[in-house]
This record gives sequence, C-alpha cells and structure tokens, in this order.
Amino acid sequence: MTHTQNTCRIAAIDLFCGAGGLSHGLISESIVVRAGFDIDKTCKYAYEENNDAPYIIKDVSDVKGQDIQPLFRDNEVRVLAGCAPCQPFSKYTQGKDNKEDQKWGMLYEFSRLIGEVLPEIVTMENVPQVTRHNVYSDFKKHLENKGYNVWAEVVFCPDYGIPQKRYRLVLLASRIGEIKLIPPTHDVNTYKTVEETIGHLPNLKHGSKSSEDPLHISSKLSDLNFKRIKASRPNGSWLDWDKDLVAACHKKEGRQTYRSVYGRMGWDSPSPTVTTQFTGFGNGRFGHPEQDRALSLREGALLQTFPQDYRFVAPGDPVVVKHVAKMIGNAVPVDLGKVIGKSIKKHVEENCNGN
Repeated sequence: MTHTQNTCRIAAIDLFCGAGGLSHGLISESIVVRAGFDIDKTCKYAYEENNDAPYIIKDVSDVKGQDIQPLFRDNEVRVLAGCAPCQPFSKYTQGKDNKEDQKWGMLYEFSRLIGEVLPEIVTMENVPQVTRHNVYSDFKKHLENKGYNVWAEVVFCPDYGIPQKRYRLVLLASRIGEIKLIPPTHDVNTYKTVEETIGHLPNLKHGSKSSEDPLHISSKLSDLNFKRIKASRPNGSWLDWDKDLVAACHKKEGRQTYRSVYGRMGWDSPSPTVTTQFTGFGNGRFGHPEQDRALSLREGALLQTFPQDYRFVAPGDPVVVKHVAKMIGNAVPVDLGKVIGKSIKKHVEENCNGN
C-alpha cells in the first residue's frame, strides 16, 4: 500500500492472544486491535472485557489469510502479532525440529499467515531458546524472502521498567522500512522493584483471600511448607533450612543446582520470571518477601504489569486459581506490549509520511 499523512492509522490482529497482555499494551499506545485469536475458552472474558475487541476461538492452524483480511480496514497500517506457544522451546523440555509437531508447528502456521496476509508490520515474542532451532531460522528467512526488514534481539525486561527478571526474544519486521525496538528506558539503578509493584497490597495469610479483591487470593500451604517458608529468607534458598525440612530429592548429590525452588523473593529488586506456577511456593522463588505464603494471583498479575483493575473473572463467577494463574503466567507483560507499541508507532511516523 502507498502511505500518506492520512493513512497512518495502525491496526493489529493478535494471534495466540491469551488473556490480552500484548493487546492491552498495544491499545495503550493507541494501536487499534481488531481481534484476538486463541483456543483457550477460559481467556475469552478477560480478553474481551479489558480490550474491547472480539476474542475468536479458533486454532491458528485452521485460520486462513482470508479470515484475517476482512478484519482490517482500508488505508491502515496492518500489524500481525503473535506469541506462539513456547513450551517446545523451553530449556526444561527436550524437542526435535519437527514441522509436524503441533506446538512446534504453530510458528510455521504464523509464518504461513504472514505470507497470506502480507501485513506491513509483524511482531513476535517468545522465549530466547527458540533462536536455537530450525523453526526460528525458517521463520526469519521467510520474512526476509517476503521483503521484510527484520530486527530481533533478546530483551531483559527490567531494562524497560518491567519488575521481573524476564528474558524474552522480541522480533519486529516491516515492509515499509528499517524497524527496531526503542532504546531501554531503565538501568540497574532505576529497575522497578517487587516492593514498588506489590508492596501496597494488604497483608494476606496463606489459604485466604482479600474481601475487597477476589484475585488477591493465596494458595494454602501444607504444614511442612509453612515451616519451610517460615525458615526462608528473602533471596535465600532451601540451603538455609535445617536438614529435617529439606526435601529428599534435594539431599542427593548435585542438589545445589536447584536453588531457585522454595525461595522467597526480595523487596529491593525485580522478581524472578513469573510462570504459570507462581501461586505455588515450591515451584520457584515465589515466596512473598515478608508474609508466610506464595504470591497471590493479583501480585502475579501486577508483576506481569497488568493494571490493578484488569478483570480476569466475570463478577459472581468463582476464581479458579489454576486457570487464572495460567492466563497470567502465559501472558506477554502488558508493559512489554507498550514498548512494542511505542516502537511500531515511532517506525510508522518515520516511514508513513511519504519521505
């Protein structure tokens, strides 16, 4: 398309959109999100309630370019965004490059849709490990062959004001010029801390929930894990405990490799990476810095930079901790979505005026 001053409206379609972290960030930067696609029915309420865009329950492998094209409007810069499921690329899983594998194949399906739609801009976010596999090099090569300028780097989220030590690969590609992510906005002296992010929330005992916020709810600890968390210190590990509290599997040779489980986070630095398991004390350094419990759902959402008024569950519906924790842990941090949105806006402003 030919770009002029009057055709610089930006609109996006969010594939693998989940509960809407990326979409919400883009919308915050005045990028219109036309729709989100995903197969997880539990995310539909959260996505539509907070983002004013339809949530289309459809497997991306069944989506065709002709399904996406009509969602865009004439004379707008089209963005196709996607965070394909990252489980196959995790350091915790083993996998072979296999185009037939359903989860590995999602990035190939994203690539196929890019070829069918040919949007002006593409963005993709994933775990850094994806770059080690053929699926990623194939994805990047396909973009270049279609005439895209491609930028991709591993981003350390605290460099952009996100209060967790999360590394993510961010890829931006454009058919209208060179594109890149905006420069970092923070450094080690200005990183946003756990205390700044969740320190204002009311105290909570394990196994209880706030009367004011149904998402400020903490999973109940077993008697043994309650003793363990009481013996834990911020930024410490189970190596600080008395031997009778240490799990049998950690007493074996090589046990020091697993220091990150059963830990408390510290107040004065960003949190560890928030995963779908953040409500469990034994699943990582997800112990509250002071209170004897694991993180609440609301605390995990805030560390993922969702606004405090972001609604994950319809009023009156029960809060299923497992479902909401999965929505939160799988999300693109909203503020990373904002950074991507700012970068796209800056790029379009520089290249969409006929220069």
